[in-house]
Amino acid sequence: MKFINGFMMDGQQSKKQHKGGRNPKKNPCIHRYVFRLTDEENAKFLSLFEASGADNKAHFITSVLFERQIKTVKIDMATMDYYMRLTTLYGQFRSVGVNYNQIVKILYRNFSEKKAAAYLFKLEKQTTELAKLCRDIIQLTEEFEAKHLIKNEKK
Repeated sequence: MKFINGFMMDGQQSKKQHKGGRNPKKNPCIHRYVFRLTDEENAKFLSLFEASGADNKAHFITSVLFERQIKTVKIDMATMDYYMRLTTLYGQFRSVGVNYNQIVKILYRNFSEKKAAAYLFKLEKQTTELAKLCRDIIQLTEEFEAKHLIKNEKK
C-alpha cells in the first residue's frame, strides 16, 4: 500500500481522526422549562437563593423542586464582630505575656536590686489587674454564648 499525505491509496485514512471538544455527558440535561415571577416573588426567590449558598440558580431550583436538602448559612455580624475583637484582645494578651518576661530580664540587668524590686511590685499590680480583666472577659463571653449562640442553635 502506498501512502500519500496520510491517506492510503484506496481512499481510507491510515490515521485515526480525533474528535475535538469535551467529552459528552452521560446524562445531559436537555429539557428546559420557563416560568415568570412578579417583583415580590423574584425578591423572595433571590433572597432564598443567596441564603442557600448554591452555585447557580438552576441547581437551586431543582433542589427545591425535588425536595433535596437546602443548606442555608446565616452570618450574624454582631457575633462575628465580637469574635474578631476577642481574637485581637487575645493576641494582645499573648504579646503582654511575652513582653512580661523580657521586662523582668531588662529590669534586673539595668537597675539595682532595690529599684528593680520596686518596678516589679508595680508590674505585679498591673498583672493582677490584667488577670481580673481576663476573668471578666471570660465571664462576658460565657454570657454572650449562653444568650446568643446557644439560643440560635436551638432554632
